[in-house]
Amino acid sequence: MKIRRCIAFACLALVLRLSAPAQESAPKPASATPRNIMIDDFFQICDVSQPEMSPDGQWVVYSVRTRMLKDDKNEQRLWMVSTHGGDPIPMTVEGVSSSHPRWSPDGKYLAFLSSRNAGKSQVWLLNHLGGEAVRLTEAVQGVSDFEWSPDSTRLVLVLQDPKPEDAEAAKDKDKDKPAPKPKTPPPFVIDRLQFKEDTVGYLDRRRTHLYVFDVASKKVTQITSGDYDDNEPAWSPDSKSLAFTSNHSTPDPDRNFNSDIWVVAADNTDKGAHLAQVTTNLGADRSPAWSPDGKWIAFVSQTDFKAIDYATHHLAIAPSTGGEEKVLTLALDRNVRRPRFSVDGRSIYFIAEDDGTQNLCRVAVAGGEIMRPIAGRLTVSSYSLGSEGTIAAQIGMLDRPDEIYLWNGNDLTRLTKTNDALIAQLRLAQLDYVHFKSKDGTPAAGYLYKPVDYTPGQKVPTLLNPHGGPVGQYSASFYHLAQLYAANGYAVLLPNPRGSSGYGQKFCEAIFADWGNKDYQDDMAMVDYALEQGIADPDKLGVGGWSYGGISTNFLITQTTRFKAAITGASEVLYVANYGHDHYQKLWELELGLPWENRALYERMSPFNKVTNITTPTLIMGGEIDWNVPIINSEQLYQALKRLGRTTELVVYPGEYHGFTTPSHIKDRLERYLAWYAHYVKGDRTPPR
Repeated sequence: MKIRRCIAFACLALVLRLSAPAQESAPKPASATPRNIMIDDFFQICDVSQPEMSPDGQWVVYSVRTRMLKDDKNEQRLWMVSTHGGDPIPMTVEGVSSSHPRWSPDGKYLAFLSSRNAGKSQVWLLNHLGGEAVRLTEAVQGVSDFEWSPDSTRLVLVLQDPKPEDAEAAKDKDKDKPAPKPKTPPPFVIDRLQFKEDTVGYLDRRRTHLYVFDVASKKVTQITSGDYDDNEPAWSPDSKSLAFTSNHSTPDPDRNFNSDIWVVAADNTDKGAHLAQVTTNLGADRSPAWSPDGKWIAFVSQTDFKAIDYATHHLAIAPSTGGEEKVLTLALDRNVRRPRFSVDGRSIYFIAEDDGTQNLCRVAVAGGEIMRPIAGRLTVSSYSLGSEGTIAAQIGMLDRPDEIYLWNGNDLTRLTKTNDALIAQLRLAQLDYVHFKSKDGTPAAGYLYKPVDYTPGQKVPTLLNPHGGPVGQYSASFYHLAQLYAANGYAVLLPNPRGSSGYGQKFCEAIFADWGNKDYQDDMAMVDYALEQGIADPDKLGVGGWSYGGISTNFLITQTTRFKAAITGASEVLYVANYGHDHYQKLWELELGLPWENRALYERMSPFNKVTNITTPTLIMGGEIDWNVPIINSEQLYQALKRLGRTTELVVYPGEYHGFTTPSHIKDRLERYLAWYAHYVKGDRTPPR
């Protein structure tokens, strides 16, 4: 039966392959002479992700996202590749986006999310016997997540409470009524403490809950409810219960970052009236995963809740019925995510950030030494365990975008070559992971890219590019922007200063309520390192970043005049103005306190109050509807610099949130980066566009 299913899926995929052209963004065959990377190459790079191994271990389904500059949109398709090698074959058609592939445990179906023909994301099915994908769910509010039950008879759906008008429209959809005329949008009525979210907008009392969907009857049963968001459902091995994360333990979940692991019966018709609390940690517990025997739940836990985002995310386990929690990675002191039990239940796999990398690790349930099955200077972003101990993993390299690999217990084999044709055309920069010491002697590290065709001893224009976060790190993966800068003659510095993850909680927490101090010292220490190595030209330095990278840029240009140009994107400058305006109300309170009680700290930390120190020509950028870091910050900085008579420019991109998605806007941003630095760092006479 397994062999027949494999053949049927392969035949179905072959039909799709013959009826659908290759990926639209596929580059032309490699030329004989490699060339420098260009802006448009960003739109040729395909984002490979979401590996999902079939139950029999013979196939891996994964998603490929392409950016179509011509049509100014993005598209995501599902592909399948044999674990024995060979060419990948498409599983979904072009023209619509599909994602989140999930095999049914019995191997009969491949389910996925798509908004084709329906307007909102629904679960679709491909049958192993062949045929077109069929829509399975008809949720009026759209499906945001789902998981199969182990017995393959049901799905758990994650759905937000529907808008009243959507619910009414669903009732009338089968009635012979004319389409209602568009109405003037009603006012937003807000009564929540946390009332904003980027990409969503104003928040009302509609919450996210769990529903069980019977595949045969299509009956939907709501199993959780209340003024709480319920997410990350995980089925118990016997298909009788569901673990999930929520903040049911506090009266108002908007007032803290606590979340616990809960268990609810899959047939609970009381909408969550009978929940069992598994964890009681005051910090965030999330990402539950059951042991094969159903006795344990592994999860990610922040045990030091007062350290908020700076706290290490540990791997922990607890009895599935509740009880004492045990942390397994205290000695590791690195952020972990995506825990999964091994097939035999004796160990737990997880991804760990460490020293500018992300490795796949494993630890015994009883604790002890942490092993690293997939390790090295690489970045594991996702993985799927096979029934025979094999692992399909999404892995990025410094010189290659993410691809799908197979780990068989001894060897790591690359299964996909999605971006090979493009990479073969390019000359890439030489880069090193370097170590240096900060002003106070603290060790730090980062990635240093040298220009293409760099000659040792040559001093070149150099760009410092702080990362976002602040909690995060530059990891060992392909970075188009750094390669683009290097192709244009720059050395590029990507530091992981204090505040970065991957180096332990003490290193990360060092900037708690003290931004722009120790991280500033570390950033400048990498600049000094590049100068000492004879790489950086001291008279041709530039700096720029996005999000907290933009905030770092603001701190840097208020404290030094060594940079000839700066680009600050989606940054913050006057912190008291952000309280109640961005979506970080809880973080502001927990890190800096209430602004009317601790105003002095808000003002001391705000770069805006040192704006008169800025003489560096500064390009300011942001998204029009970014509620993560609202455009008000960019406007305030621009207004101040313009009033002071400084060289500055503000570029606002319509319809963009914090992370840009429109290809033409991304291209425009990259063009402006290069033009600004070329004029003010290199001294090119051509003025920036």
